[in-house]
Amino acid sequence: AMVVTIFMALLATSIGTVMAIPLSFMAASNITRHGVVGSGIYYVVRSILNLIRSYEPLVMATIFALIVGFGTPFAGILALSLVTTASLGKMFSESVESIDPGPIEALRATGSHWLQVIVYAVVPQITPDFLSFTIYHWDINVRISTIIGFVGGGGIGYYLSQRINSFEYSKAGTALYAIIIVVWVLDFLSARIRKELV
Repeated sequence: AMVVTIFMALLATSIGTVMAIPLSFMAASNITRHGVVGSGIYYVVRSILNLIRSYEPLVMATIFALIVGFGTPFAGILALSLVTTASLGKMFSESVESIDPGPIEALRATGSHWLQVIVYAVVPQITPDFLSFTIYHWDINVRISTIIGFVGGGGIGYYLSQRINSFEYSKAGTALYAIIIVVWVLDFLSARIRKELV
């Protein structure tokens, strides 16, 4: 169950990151908010990200558990993926907005189109932040996924809930020890990796 929880968080983080990257560029004012169409895209994407972020992961997990079934990791993955997409989309967009505009202006002055500007002026500046945020969010998702299991999201949280409801407190205690150890180890590893990236 603990391995399921770790990979549930990893899969949700991966899906959320892939979805958040294009959304973050659309939600960055210095990239998108040019003209009527660009401004419209910017405000729509920002509104969607804010709307999703306003819901707690537990609420999302409960809704998805009702749809796909209680105790299945799929419900937890769906909930975490959606929450991660919104959270990372917001963080990534702020990282894009805080880049140095000098390289962008230099490339635009040479006649480069928008894709070349993003690839050569934006991506090199945002890559360290994106990697750091993604690793940090995986650490967060492991912690959240243990809680999500209590409402039917699968993994160690669901196992812990079942053991408590069955009055098997020794097994519940073992599950708690496993959660604490894994959270400590992942916290240490993510901190070391982020330190290497910065």
